[in-house]
Amino acid sequence: MRPDPIQRIDTAFFWEACERGEFLAQKCEKCDVLWHPPRPICPTCHSIEKTTQKLSGKGKLLSWVRQVTPAAFGFPESPVAALIELEEGIRLVSNLEDVAVEDIIIGMAVMVDFAQTSGGKAVPIFRAAEAS
Repeated sequence: MRPDPIQRIDTAFFWEACERGEFLAQKCEKCDVLWHPPRPICPTCHSIEKTTQKLSGKGKLLSWVRQVTPAAFGFPESPVAALIELEEGIRLVSNLEDVAVEDIIIGMAVMVDFAQTSGGKAVPIFRAAEAS
């Protein structure tokens, strides 16, 4: 089973939100920039005045890779590591699940979901978005 996330002072809010099924990013109060991963200061203006914003969880796949062998630690087979661009403009690396490798298409619509870890925590993963 997948390992637990490593929680730090600056990332605790993010991991606690994941356990509630919420997907958050930090937002600068001075320059209005959203960022991920969490950090103590705004990467644009270096302000320490920040808040959090709930994200839609909708995005598109920019790139992906899958380690063939050996399987990644904590997984029966290596997961698909994916670079996702959220509709809010943030890019992040996560896993793409429940999509056959031959069906993965760059630019495909994805949606956040949460997967359980070995210690009962939750981490964000992505699945193909349902066509509307």
